[in-house]
Amino acid sequence: MKLSALVAAGFVAAVFALSASAAPASPPETFPGAPGVITLSGKCAKLVVAKFDATKGCKNELASVTLANGSVTFIFTSDGKALGFQGDGSGIKPASNGNARLPLSLVTTGVGNRMTGQVKVAGFCTFGNPYGGKPIAIECTAESKDSSFTGSFRTGGKLVKKGK
Repeated sequence: MKLSALVAAGFVAAVFALSASAAPASPPETFPGAPGVITLSGKCAKLVVAKFDATKGCKNELASVTLANGSVTFIFTSDGKALGFQGDGSGIKPASNGNARLPLSLVTTGVGNRMTGQVKVAGFCTFGNPYGGKPIAIECTAESKDSSFTGSFRTGGKLVKKGK
């Protein structure tokens, strides 16, 4: 009788331990992630539109905007103007060194918080995951039939600010 009680207690303990270990862990944060806005702090290393170099006035923050339709835009700002590199997030593919690559279809332009212009482009943004706690780079290059666009940003490895 004692043996069966001991076996039953062991079985219950094993089932409890198994169910506790099988409980799903929180998935790691991904980037660019779910719909919303993420702001990264760091250093704007380069921002060039055609032959105009806007790097000097480039703000040391970069916004990543993901819309409900899956569109992802990396927005650089310089002297109150904004330049967004936009693509379909479902097209993100792995790239070298643990990075990912977003194919671009549009470059958007604006002033302040309003994006008013669009240019069809071909190009890519290559980026790492800032949630890893290490510095990463976000590098975007795109070309339209009339112009070229380049943006490069490096984070300091600190966590990001999320918004909705």
